[in-house]
Amino acid sequence: MLWDLWLERAKPLIPVIVINDPEEAVPMAKALVDGGVRLLEITLRTQHGLEAIAAIKKDVPGAIVGVGTVTSAHQMEDALKKGAEFVVSPGSSPDLLRCAANWGGPYLPGVATPSDVMQAREAGFRYQKFFPAAPAGGIAMLKAFAGPFGDVKFCPTGGIAQENYRDYLEQKNVFAVGGSWLTPAEAVSARNWQTISALAIAG
Repeated sequence: MLWDLWLERAKPLIPVIVINDPEEAVPMAKALVDGGVRLLEITLRTQHGLEAIAAIKKDVPGAIVGVGTVTSAHQMEDALKKGAEFVVSPGSSPDLLRCAANWGGPYLPGVATPSDVMQAREAGFRYQKFFPAAPAGGIAMLKAFAGPFGDVKFCPTGGIAQENYRDYLEQKNVFAVGGSWLTPAEAVSARNWQTISALAIAG
């Protein structure tokens, strides 16, 4: 599985990145990669997401660039054209699952309930995004998932911070964690790339 191959070469951390200024994308990505964090989820929460994916893909060797906050098949297709190597969505829908299956690449459908997990697994996706992790039950829910869904691995996101991410990574059904603590807004706005590299190294 591609996730396993990637994680042999990268830390099991996926920063959830919001691009407010396209000029910040490449230096931010370089700072993360320099710190050993290579799986970068560029969200579509702003209009600069697609542009940032293309720029990072072109100018940051070693980065594995994905797209997040994908809520439609159209968004997925646009991001793939820009070079996105993986796709993450906050939930899932029949259209998204079909589009991802047709593409055949690494896709993390968002799940929060057993029914969500079953729907995504039936569509062929055994790597899933558990979101929003903390409000949806956190580690207790992951432990509950482990019984009936022993063949599914999760990337919890939502309420994950520097103080608790290691607790999530200790769960046997967690392959990575996602969050925004690696790219704090104040460091990004100040273009303090050394801080972001330090956070990546510490992670």
